[in-house]
Amino acid sequence: MLGLLAAAIVGGCLYLNSLMPIITGYAAKNLASAIFVSGRDQADVEALDLHFSFIKFNRNQVDYENKTVTSRFLWAKSTAVYREGYGVTLLRGKTVQELQAEKYPLAIENGLLVLDSLSLAHTTTLSASEDSALCSRLEPLAKALVDDRSYNGTPFAFVVLHEGRIVAERYREGITPETRLLSWSMGKSVTSALTGCMVEDGLVDLYAPMDIPEWQGDDRKRITLNDLLQMQSGLQWNENYGTRSDVNLMLHREKDMGLFALSKPLEHQPGTYWYYSSGTTNIVMRYLRSRFASDAEFLAYLRDEIFAPLGIRNPCFEPDMSGTPVGSSYLYMTARDFARFGQLYLDGGHVGDLRIFPEGWVEYSAAPASGSQGEYGAFFWLNRGGKYPDAPADMFECRGHDGQEIFILPSQDLVVVVLGYSPKPDHVIEWNRLLKDILAALG
Repeated sequence: MLGLLAAAIVGGCLYLNSLMPIITGYAAKNLASAIFVSGRDQADVEALDLHFSFIKFNRNQVDYENKTVTSRFLWAKSTAVYREGYGVTLLRGKTVQELQAEKYPLAIENGLLVLDSLSLAHTTTLSASEDSALCSRLEPLAKALVDDRSYNGTPFAFVVLHEGRIVAERYREGITPETRLLSWSMGKSVTSALTGCMVEDGLVDLYAPMDIPEWQGDDRKRITLNDLLQMQSGLQWNENYGTRSDVNLMLHREKDMGLFALSKPLEHQPGTYWYYSSGTTNIVMRYLRSRFASDAEFLAYLRDEIFAPLGIRNPCFEPDMSGTPVGSSYLYMTARDFARFGQLYLDGGHVGDLRIFPEGWVEYSAAPASGSQGEYGAFFWLNRGGKYPDAPADMFECRGHDGQEIFILPSQDLVVVVLGYSPKPDHVIEWNRLLKDILAALG
């Protein structure tokens, strides 16, 4: 009996030890990004974003001079490091000094990306709508959502574009139009957009098998970018956020997240089985990065093809330790910037007379993957299955963990952005009711 008890105790300690990179890594990474990228207050982040499960028991030390956060739980600790341009990276396998010695390769002035004259000429701006009646009808709704939290959740930012102009905008206390906020899985949609740009420029082939060396000895060599974008790679994966799952290990333990994901074995034939996988997106981003001779060229391409045309001057696409932006999860932009991204899809992939994507790319992005039952396109969620019954069927969305949303409604010429901290199950925003009320205000 004592032997069984001892074995149970040892087993429990071993399992708890395996959770330590997740417990301490989650706190260190998210607190560091909230402070050094978003400019939020430590106490507010700890009381709201980090107040759950084992995470709330971390002891967090913020070094404002060196821009690091170290989080400790029992015998373990993790450190996250901020670098200008890159944002925050969870330290794995290097010292703080070694990581800080790696400088962002593009020019930045006063926190903004330096653009050439051609890029500046194509940069778009957002302006307020001239429809004062519509703005007046949406104002009480914005207040109810953000100030009164009448739709549940804790929204930080709310922006609505109608016909390309701002008709509603509201921010939680301490958040401004200049505050960069976390995308979580909305970053997947931006990764899809980057893929579209590279398809347009002939840098990648959507339907050709990918030349990933680790896949060439087995059936994984048949996987295409299309399979990955539609979450139908067939690779083994566990996306359960509440356990020691693949997604949690990838985000909080691995130095090269894409390599971790692409090393998984094949469970289903490519293109035949749908399963949502954050690892899939990091495979794609790693592959896209590999198409360039240097990180300077890769990051300049991302800047010039996506961010600059949309007028996004201070994005922060945080990388893993290998240097690859974490496409699945870690993009920081302002609420207006996320709205600009949604508007790009309403405009068919054009910014003025500049074409960003191949013809038909937006339609491809919103076309259902064969195994998704009408719910998923190419790193975009769809409403064809009626998840939101009071919203039109042509609506598609960028959806992120804990209540990040860009709703794109082509038939209404409408973009709705909500960012904040609204986790499931009992804190989630009543999205269908919110969309219904917005549409009612449009008349």
